[in-house]
Amino acid sequence: METVKYIISSVLLGFGLAMDAFSVSVVNGFREPHMRTRKKNLIALCFGGFQTLMPMIGWAAVTFFLSLFKKAEPVIPWVAFGLLLFIGGKMVMEGIMVLRGKTDEADEVKTLGKHTLFVQGIATSIDALSVGFTISGYGFVKALAVSLIIGLVTFVLCRLALVLGIRLGRILNRYASLVGGIILIGIGLEILLSNLLADL
Repeated sequence: METVKYIISSVLLGFGLAMDAFSVSVVNGFREPHMRTRKKNLIALCFGGFQTLMPMIGWAAVTFFLSLFKKAEPVIPWVAFGLLLFIGGKMVMEGIMVLRGKTDEADEVKTLGKHTLFVQGIATSIDALSVGFTISGYGFVKALAVSLIIGLVTFVLCRLALVLGIRLGRILNRYASLVGGIILIGIGLEILLSNLLADL
């Protein structure tokens, strides 16, 4: 019974943590409507990998470097906000240029690069560092199992989100980059405000 509760709570935790990555994956999908299957899997794997890694970094930080992690924790939401603001702002500018006709039609579809994906992965998973506090009482194996479940849930949700995003992208067409940028900035604000309000 304890094992079942442990798995269910880990899956629910995974759903909660994956929502930002899910939203960003939707944006990636409708920004690149002709994305290949291999790239979809790579994007979902990237987000899932970061969501697996971050709780373990948090667990290690709490277990071995508690005072250092405590000092760094207030900065985490600001980092996520800054990264998403940068990516989202860039997309908004690209979207405005497309709508004003200042970009060639061939340049309208911007493919997601490895560097941008890496930044997205960090930005959407950095708050998962805090999960290290909640699993700090676990041993290494149990903490790793929770992290792997979170990563698997994230992978599945992001893979579904990409399919949804691609379908939306075909509807939004020229507005995809602008809408996507606004959504990314909104996600960054949500991460920042939810953390700031939690401290009040």
